[in-house]
Amino acid sequence: MTDIQDAPAALPQRMSLRAEELHRSLDDPLLSAMTFLNEVTHRFPDAISFAPGRPYEGLFDPAEITDYLAAYRDHLERDRDFDRDAVRTAFFQYGRTNGQIHDLVARTVANDEDIHVPAEAVVVTVGAQEGMLLVLRALFTGPDDVLLVSSPAYVGITGAASLLDIGFVGVPETEAGPDPRRVAETARRLKAEGKRPRALYIVPDFANPSGTSMPVDRRRELIEVAAAEGCYVIEDNPYGLFTTEDVLTPTLKSLDTAGVVIYIGSFAKSCFPGARVGYVLADQDVVTRDGHTEPLAESLAKIKSMTTVNTSALSQAAIGGMLVRSGCALRAANRDTIAFYRNNMKLMLAELSQHFPPGSGVRWNSPTGGFFVVVTVPFVADDAALERSAREFGVLWTPMSTFYLDGGGLDQLRLSCSYVEPERLREGVRRFAGFVAAHTARE
Repeated sequence: MTDIQDAPAALPQRMSLRAEELHRSLDDPLLSAMTFLNEVTHRFPDAISFAPGRPYEGLFDPAEITDYLAAYRDHLERDRDFDRDAVRTAFFQYGRTNGQIHDLVARTVANDEDIHVPAEAVVVTVGAQEGMLLVLRALFTGPDDVLLVSSPAYVGITGAASLLDIGFVGVPETEAGPDPRRVAETARRLKAEGKRPRALYIVPDFANPSGTSMPVDRRRELIEVAAAEGCYVIEDNPYGLFTTEDVLTPTLKSLDTAGVVIYIGSFAKSCFPGARVGYVLADQDVVTRDGHTEPLAESLAKIKSMTTVNTSALSQAAIGGMLVRSGCALRAANRDTIAFYRNNMKLMLAELSQHFPPGSGVRWNSPTGGFFVVVTVPFVADDAALERSAREFGVLWTPMSTFYLDGGGLDQLRLSCSYVEPERLREGVRRFAGFVAAHTARE
């Protein structure tokens, strides 16, 4: 007779999940699109990549990182009178939820963009992407709140909205960005349906993915429309420094006197992408339940305290050192970077003109800055076409259909000119032209 204590215990069956048991947003192609943009270059390491909007790595020197940290340490000791213990805490400990370089950020946007907000209205975030999540979570309170987005739209904002169960509606983009009248019409239609158009997300300078920019008169009109409709504007400005000419167009935030613009910025393109440091300027007044007034930034910090807790102190120190060394003036400090992207954009447009003369059936826009050019081709520019382009011709790009909310853009693709040096760019456009010719002939 076997003692029951000697019998092997039955092991519990390993649990598994079905996709339908997870949050519905995980089935949204938008989330896969962001992963694609981040990883496609690694899948085809020998291809020339016009796919991601990454900064050019030749502009960075790892040896300078210690210099940035030293500059920030000196700033703490010299300008903020920190002793050795306080400096150690600033580098090694959990920090202020809103961020510890908020004062430097406020000085920088004042110098570069003529945006004047108190340091207390700045929240330092883990990249611009966290800033989007914080703003959306704070503003959108119920199922009737709707986000307006300029379409084609950056997948980061629509993906974030999907994660938070926030509905969104596209406002078609023109060659000069979204038409404020269409924004007003969309807002009024939603109100008539019992919805609340809570905010509009827009990249007014060299938009991702389209490369379009808004003229100043349209920016002023958009602010007026937003104020009249009670709709906030979420302005995202990662590319504003990188103009093809020495022309400074005012941001929506710098033009805003109505308090409707919440501004999201990042140091990924201008300083150090691997640091993952962004920021939100949220100086709108919030009247608390006990009757006192505080900036919206404080509400965002409460949300942040339950997500990332705080932005890496070491990353902030590196960015802080870069800001200190630049005198909190990134336009001047980024002269070489601006020149590189400026020349690459002009070269991309020139190479496209050389390889696709009039009558070729291929056309493209001509952005005045930023990283992206949109090309219209005589075939469906889908994932299958991209796979052939990568494997047979050694060149990568991004299908534009990913960014449209209404199923558009099937014959369009996005070329990013930011990630490659000029000779590789020339070779990449040559390969791209070969792919287009072969794929068009096959169609």
